[in-house]
Amino acid sequence: MEGLNQKSLERVVSQRAFAMSSSFPCQICVMGFLCGVCLTSLFLSFSFSPFSPPTMAAANNGGGDSKSILKERERMMYTERSNLSDSNDDKVSLLYDAWSDFLFNKSSTKNGAQFSSINVPNAPHLENCKSTVEISQRLDTRIFNRSFPPWTIWKGNLDELPLSENDEQLQYYRDQIISQGAYPPWITGSDEENYPLTRKVQRDLWLHQHPTNCSDPSVKFLLADWERLPGFGIGAQIAGMCGLLAIAINEKRVLVTGYFNRADHDACKGSSHASWSCYFFPETSGECRVRALELMQDKVAREKGIITVKDNYTSRSIWTGRVPRRWGSPWSIMQPTTEINGSLISRHRKMDRRWWRAQAVRYLMRYQSEYTCNLMNIARHTSFGLEAAKIVLTSSSSEHRIVQELDGKSTIERYVWSNEKAWIPRPLLSMHIRMGDKACEMKVVGFEEYMHLAEKVRSRFPHMNTVWLSTEMQDVIDRSKSYKHWKFYYTNVTRQRGNMTMANYESSLGRETSTNYPIVNFLMAAEADFFIGALGSTWCFLIDGMRNTGGKVMSGYLSVNKDRFW
Repeated sequence: MEGLNQKSLERVVSQRAFAMSSSFPCQICVMGFLCGVCLTSLFLSFSFSPFSPPTMAAANNGGGDSKSILKERERMMYTERSNLSDSNDDKVSLLYDAWSDFLFNKSSTKNGAQFSSINVPNAPHLENCKSTVEISQRLDTRIFNRSFPPWTIWKGNLDELPLSENDEQLQYYRDQIISQGAYPPWITGSDEENYPLTRKVQRDLWLHQHPTNCSDPSVKFLLADWERLPGFGIGAQIAGMCGLLAIAINEKRVLVTGYFNRADHDACKGSSHASWSCYFFPETSGECRVRALELMQDKVAREKGIITVKDNYTSRSIWTGRVPRRWGSPWSIMQPTTEINGSLISRHRKMDRRWWRAQAVRYLMRYQSEYTCNLMNIARHTSFGLEAAKIVLTSSSSEHRIVQELDGKSTIERYVWSNEKAWIPRPLLSMHIRMGDKACEMKVVGFEEYMHLAEKVRSRFPHMNTVWLSTEMQDVIDRSKSYKHWKFYYTNVTRQRGNMTMANYESSLGRETSTNYPIVNFLMAAEADFFIGALGSTWCFLIDGMRNTGGKVMSGYLSVNKDRFW
């Protein structure tokens, strides 16, 4: 019995923790502790509803720089992590620490061999980044002698399910679906839950950016570095690239992005250094990138306009140029789901630009890199890790669910559940509060006005009480603590006290941190159930675009102001 109890506990905590309990007196203490835990669990089973985590995928830091990830762990800590020292549930704390060891140490052990013998329950909030990126790469690569990658209505690894000879008809229909390319896998939700023509536009953008033969003389290019002026925030940089993509579409050129100053730090390694590909999949194929760089060395190609650069275009054409019309004017039938000052906005002067930037930013961010996936794992773990541990332990049987070896996974785990996203507490409200020097560009309101809108959302969805708070102002963080009936999560980075320019603020954080934490906030906002922001902010404008091409149109958007150009 003693050995059985110890084995059961080993399934929950790391071997390192059990090294302390090898003596007989300690084992007796452990057994006593387990009895108390069993009684507590029995009580809790009547107090909490059972919960099934949406995914059982474990984290994988393969490919990420371990030192950089550890540094980022120190820089990006969240409110929930501070509760760990106050937790009276040692079992939850031990499971959280076991997941932490797995998340932060696995990259230093080849193939994660040190964890193969530890039976730790799956972490539902952590994603297997290596596996996810492998799937994304397969879905971003054209099938040999075909027009499209293997895009089907089957998600994740399901399209790799081996088919028997008796499944010829199924194989035929699968091939037909792939030949149409109608289902870009990075688009979720129904057509009604996205901006008009989103799936068709994303398919066409991928085809445009991935010609079958980049060396074909008819293929032209636009090679452009990202904006790097000190006054340009990351939102302005992305908006500028959206404008350049519009030019490339209108001129039938393949856009190839160049130097990205925000990825010019030590954590971005190899070919991804100082490149957009450090954070997201490249906008075009490697073959087209090589071809564009070759043409840049060809004076004749530049003179004939086979390749152009950003300097060939005026600032006006980049920032306020013509939106591509090859899909007609789908913005004219966009659903009015944005509320400002209590009224839904059905039309405004820049509907075409709002629609186009949403399509462009969705394409540019269609797949996360492994580095970004790791950053999101850190964010979710340090924010929601304790909650995930409580849920897993509460919903587990006395024997506990354990991580199975890859070869031991069931068929439904390997294929059907491979597309499930990492768990976050839902419903989740994301709130981006922009103040400081932004007052020179838009109407700025206080935190209380944002919370007034949050209460409006909760009046309709009373079970919502969690907020992902994104802001550069320390005063906002301080004020949030007075709202006791809300639970706030936010990155623990140094914030502004008083007024200072965004350029100076980002400089004080350093390039790596000033890039990583906004991207985490951006992606968390895109995944949240509801969003409150300020459309006068380019960053909020882009978040809105990601949500409206990510199945969130009918979640609505509550804004404290309107874009200054509407």
